[in-house]
Order: sequence, then C-alpha cells, then structure tokens
Amino acid sequence: MKKVLSLTLALLMVLSLAACGGSKKEEAPAPTGGDAPAAEGFVPDKTVTWICTSSAGGGSDIFTRKIGEIMTNDDLVGGQTIVVSNETDGSGEVGRNKVATMKNDADYTLLTFNSGDLMPMVTNTKNRSSNFRILAIMAVDKQLMFSCPASDSKTDYAKNGGDQGDFAAAIEAAKNGTFVVIGGSKGDDITTYNKLLEEVGLTEQQMGYITYDSTSDAITAALGGNVDFVISKPAAASQYVESGDLTPVLALANERYAGNLSDAPTLSEIGDYENVEVPVWRGVAAPAAMSDAAVAYWSDVLGKVSTSDAWHSEYLEKNQLIDEYKDTAAATEYVTTYEADYMAANGLS
Repeated sequence: MKKVLSLTLALLMVLSLAACGGSKKEEAPAPTGGDAPAAEGFVPDKTVTWICTSSAGGGSDIFTRKIGEIMTNDDLVGGQTIVVSNETDGSGEVGRNKVATMKNDADYTLLTFNSGDLMPMVTNTKNRSSNFRILAIMAVDKQLMFSCPASDSKTDYAKNGGDQGDFAAAIEAAKNGTFVVIGGSKGDDITTYNKLLEEVGLTEQQMGYITYDSTSDAITAALGGNVDFVISKPAAASQYVESGDLTPVLALANERYAGNLSDAPTLSEIGDYENVEVPVWRGVAAPAAMSDAAVAYWSDVLGKVSTSDAWHSEYLEKNQLIDEYKDTAAATEYVTTYEADYMAANGLS
C-alpha cells in the first residue's frame, strides 16, 4: 500500500507541475519595452551608409542625395541618419567591390547602382550583379551634348574657330581633319559616345573622348576649356544651363527635351543620321549579405519614395527623367537580363 500511495502522489505532482507550466505558457503576455526581442522583420536602429561611386555634384550623387533627403523628410527610416559616402577610386570599382564583399553592417549599407556602373564593372572586373542585392530601379535617364562657348578653350577645334554651339559643324570639322574633344563620365556615356561615332562615321582619332570619374568632373573640364563638348544627363547640367555656362547642342534621344533644353536638336535633325539614344536606368543595390528582411524593408521604402510628390516634382520633372520604379523582384530580373544582353553583345563571359 505504501508503494502504491507513493507512486500515486508522485504521479499527481508531475501532472500538477505540467498543468501549471502549460497554464503559464498560455497566459504569459507578449514581452514589451526596451528589453523585448527584435520584432520579426527589419527596422533600422542606427546610422545608414549610402555609397555613391561618383563625385559630389554629378547625376548619381544628385539622385542619391535626393532619395536620402525624401527618406529623412518623410520619416521613412525611423529617424535614423543617412550618410552619403562618395567613393570614386578606380572609377568606382573599389567602392562597388567593397559593397559586394561586405559582411558587417550589410543591412545598413546602400549602393547607388546604375547601368553606367554595371557596364564597366562587368567589362573590367569579375563582379556581377549577382554579387549584390538589387533593391529597386527608380527612374530612366538620357543624355545630351553640351558646349561651353564662354570658356577660354585650349582645344584645337576652338583655336581653329570651331563653333561650339553647332554640333553639326563639329562633325564636319572632324571629318576635315580638326581634332574635336568630348568629355564625359564612364559606362553609359562612353557607350553613347561610341554609338554617336559609329552613326556619324568618325573615329576616335577624329573625335576623341576623355573619361572623368563623374559627370560633374567632366563639366568642370568643359568650363575650364579642356574639352569642346561634354555629355551629361539633365540633372548634372541643369544649374549650368540656367546660369548660361553650358549650352545644350544635341539631344541624345529620339525626341527633343522640353524646357530650357528644348533648343537642342536630335541627331536626325542635323544630318542624314539615325538618332542615338542610350537609356540609363538608375537603381539602388546592397551587399549580397543583406538579410531578406532588410531587402524587403528597403525595397518598400524606395517604393514609397517613388510615389512621393517631392520625388516627382523635385527630381523626375525637374531633371526630365522617366518614372520607372521596380521593386526588388522585378528590378533583379530586369538587371540580370540587361547584364546578360550587354555581356553577350560585347563578347564578355
């Protein structure tokens, strides 16, 4: 009897403890306050670094700072600071590689990433778009050719009386033996230049190209008289057009621009040529190590930026870009296809 009673009491104690444990688990309230574990998903709780591989004042820099400004003003990042870091070493390849291989703070690092960055990257390095998380595409940009007639030009074309306000005259001068110099940035600017030469029937020995780290650097060279013409998107050149320091002389697009750029003709308007147009997508990427939760967060935030009044009025309309938001899934697919097509067309593997 004693053994049976002992076993019965032990069993009752076990059942009682199990019942109490189950009751506590069901009734325990969700933890709250500063000691609570992080909520599912991602919300930034410290400073965000945004790397731009072009110099301050260029088109990519303007794009980056405008998005950061809207994120801050519209309280889209929980009051956290966004610090823009311009890292141009190696024509931006050092900065891109830094992001691609980053492990620490991957959730807090963004990268401005455009078609003009992808082209030289896949041509000159082993980096590929798959080494990044593509967060969004925000807009599509196009270029124009500008002259700086007031500069104290140091070029052969200007010294020989070349009319920097007339690109048709520059083409004819180049064909007749006068060396004409064009300045611009890397990537898409170089592609545009090469397509322009092919269409008008010139070589690099007749109409040369000087590559600068950013469009702002190329514009500085034009203002200093070191090049005859400069390729730029509207964003980087706008303030100089308004001040009268740059004159738009050729729309590198299928139709003329509007506003203060409307006087620039297309290539088909100045001769028996087809128009030259190289659309430039502007996007945002991140380290490959960024978590899925952070990718979803940043893609959503960038989507909110793309629908804001400030984005449309202060960036897209002001700089005559095409609205083209794609979320992380659509942007990744688009960039992957673009990269494959570009590599195939240029014999890259």
